[in-house]
Parts: sequence; structure tokens; C-alpha cells
Amino acid sequence: MATGPTHAMSGLAAWAAVTALADTHAIGQLSPKTWVVGATLASGAALLPDIDHPKSTVASTFGGVSRGASAALSGFSGFLYRLTRTKRDSDRDGTHRGFTHTLIFAVLAGLATTAIVQTSQGTALGVLMFFFAGLAVRGLMHTWCPRKDAILITVASLVLTLACWAWAGDQPTDAAAFGLAVMIGCVAHFVGDAITEQGCPMLWPVPLTGKTWYPVAPPKVMRMRTGGKVEMVLVGPGLTIVAVALSSVVLYRVGAAPWLAQLDLPPEVMAWIAPSS
Repeated sequence: MATGPTHAMSGLAAWAAVTALADTHAIGQLSPKTWVVGATLASGAALLPDIDHPKSTVASTFGGVSRGASAALSGFSGFLYRLTRTKRDSDRDGTHRGFTHTLIFAVLAGLATTAIVQTSQGTALGVLMFFFAGLAVRGLMHTWCPRKDAILITVASLVLTLACWAWAGDQPTDAAAFGLAVMIGCVAHFVGDAITEQGCPMLWPVPLTGKTWYPVAPPKVMRMRTGGKVEMVLVGPGLTIVAVALSSVVLYRVGAAPWLAQLDLPPEVMAWIAPSS
């Protein structure tokens, strides 16, 4: 589960699931725009960990700027891997699926997002929205726009950001929710990589079986090949259905999807969708 579209949809599905299942007060009173911004951040953040690979979908999103950042993080990840690996860890360079594929990175990314939103006057949130929207668009359109067409991704990201800002109400300022969205997106990426053949060292630096970079993964029989039939036929479409369904539920709860009430759904389902009604 490591192709761009699947990662992007996994971030959206995870954000929708958390906000649909959590108590409303646990993440604040989300406005429709706040939820949409969070969904965009989560979808983009589900691509972010692959910034450590110079040839990844993410690295080509904004042309030379993102490729430069990718090269720097790839080098840092390799250095950290060599510095902290044990004799039991794999003999690899550690530049990919290293530091940016750990829970520590997810937490730091979320905290940085929260801090940026809290300390800015609004401009920084627009920049974050633009950045993560670009990652999400690049992930979903990874075969549509080749590496040289970064300008198209930039334009699409700008349009998406402006459309969200103009959609409804005042500017969203729920910094904690936005930080949580980024964390959720990163973790969704880790889970997706964990069920591929290589696994994901998300628990670094916790030593497991003598390895600080232990590749968390299910038994081999439950893993899948990146871009294989299982991902493309089952996992990807399944995540899309879940993401759309749960997103509709949350948007209905925040008053942005009234059409859902017009569907002929069983009373039990509507009772869960709108528990306060």
C-alpha cells in the first residue's frame, strides 16, 4: 500500500474515521471548513513520509524546491540510521523508510503544524494548506502529471487552497485539530507501508528483537506488493469507499451535507450518523 493514490486516500479515510468515531468535544467543535482543511492536511501528510526518497511522488511535487528538501532529509535519515542501527538491523543505507517513517516524526510534524498555526496571523495556515494540498493532488494524480509538470501541481494546489478559503465562514483556527490531522495522515502512511513486503520501522528507537529499526509488519502471508493487484483492486477502492462514506457522515454532523438525510437509510444507521437528533 505504497502508491500515491492509496496513501492519499488512506489519510483521508483515517481523518474521517477519527472525527466520525471520536466524541465531538475531544477534538473541538469542528466547523465545516475546519474539517475540510484537516482532511486536506491529513491526505497530504499521508504522502509526507516519502519525502526521504528523491525519486518518490512527494519529492517531485514542487520541482527543485521539494527535490532539495528530499535530498536533505534523505541524507539526514541515512546518517541517523547508521548512527543508531544495531548489529541485528539490516545492512542498508537507511535513507528511505528511516526517520520520516517513525512515530517520532509524525508527532514532531503534528506539533510543528500546531505551533505554526497558533503563532501565525493566518498566512502560515494558508501556506500549510497549499503545501499539503499539493502533496495530496500529486499523490492522487501521480501518473497524470510527470515529474517535469510540477507547475501543474502548484496551480492545482493553489486553486484548491483558494476554493477552501472562499467556501464558508471565517478562517479556521483550530490549531490542535490541524496538528492532529497531520499526525493521523503520517500514521496512515506508516500502516500502509507496514503491510507491504518491507514493513515500516515506525517504532524507532524502541528496540524489538535487538533491532532499533525493527520493520513492523504482519506475517508475510498478509503482506502485499506495492502497486500489485491486491492494492489496486481491493485496498485502494475499499479505502475510497470508506473515506467517502465517513466523510459524508462527519460533514452531515457539522451541517455541510444535508442531502444525507434524504437517503432511505435504516433508522439504526441514521441514529449513529446523527446521535443527537
